[in-house]
Amino acid sequence: MTTPGRSRSSESDRPHEPVLVGEVVSLLAPRPDGVYIDATLGFGGHTRALIGAGAGRVIGIDRDADALAMARDELSDLAAHLTFVHADYRAIGAVAAAQAASGVTGVLADLGVSSMQLDDPARGFSFRQAGPLDMRMDQSRGESLAEKLATVSEAELADVIYGFGEERKSRRVARAIVEARDRGALTSSTELASVVRRAAGGGEWQRVDPATRTFQALRIWVNGELEGLDAFVEAAVGTLVPQGRLAVIAFHSLEDRIVKRTSRRLAADGVVRLVTRRPIVPGDEEVARNPRARSARLRAMEKVA
Repeated sequence: MTTPGRSRSSESDRPHEPVLVGEVVSLLAPRPDGVYIDATLGFGGHTRALIGAGAGRVIGIDRDADALAMARDELSDLAAHLTFVHADYRAIGAVAAAQAASGVTGVLADLGVSSMQLDDPARGFSFRQAGPLDMRMDQSRGESLAEKLATVSEAELADVIYGFGEERKSRRVARAIVEARDRGALTSSTELASVVRRAAGGGEWQRVDPATRTFQALRIWVNGELEGLDAFVEAAVGTLVPQGRLAVIAFHSLEDRIVKRTSRRLAADGVVRLVTRRPIVPGDEEVARNPRARSARLRAMEKVA
């Protein structure tokens, strides 16, 4: 849901580095009389850049209460320009109605999981550090991964792993996970990762960890990340004033495909004008500085008057 970036263990002491910041600022062109919504606030890197570039007011939304608390502290010097809202980004219509009755000038959504979540073993996202089988972005609601795995069938789990992770060995991986579950061998994220690696196979050295696709699939499943994404794009456009812009950063093909399809449909209906015909991607310098940016895809559209 928020921006990937540099971990606490790197040369930076910030939890993450936001991606495509300059491109987002250029696309949204913030101005003092504008109202902007950062629908996935995270640590507030994009919001800080928007305010620094002239945004008069930013409404920051995040469904992770811990992230929201950190953002309040990080952005305390900009409090006069900010409103914080604990909500799912898909509730943008209700948030805008309550906070910006006259309409919104620009919206940013930075989809996916943040480095703060990835690098905190207690959240259960990591396959390299032992943590609970949780993976919820909002730990105040919904079923944890452990709860969902406790009742899922092998066939359904295989569909999840293939559909959300595009893992070709999904049936083998699902079978291994269910067998490990049934014998009580799944109590941590690293134990789950070991089961997945053995089932997915591969050589001794691989650029991408064999557990990556399955962990992505399980995270999307737990958080319902693709559910309502098309409706969010429509609702976000609905909050905008004429010539207001929506910018969306996606981190995997499934998200980007939905954003692309929905934006093109809205353009065909005359609701928006596509500002980016093709997605904007990070340059080599940014990827070298922040490897987690490598899969980012930025698309933008403008509401037609």
